[in-house]
Amino acid sequence: MKFEFDPQADAVYLELTDADVDESKEVQPGIIMDYDAEERIVGIEVLHVSKRAQLPLQKAA
Repeated sequence: MKFEFDPQADAVYLELTDADVDESKEVQPGIIMDYDAEERIVGIEVLHVSKRAQLPLQKAA
């Protein structure tokens, strides 16, 4: 399992397995699930994360 934060894109990605992504679906606005060929979840991407959660890497407004 790997966790990546991209401050430039304001996105986080949680990689659950290293399987190839076969399909991606936006399950809610700004939340994308990646699936392998057997429809198992490979990873989850959250966009606009700074608007969704207070991150310890950012300064409070």
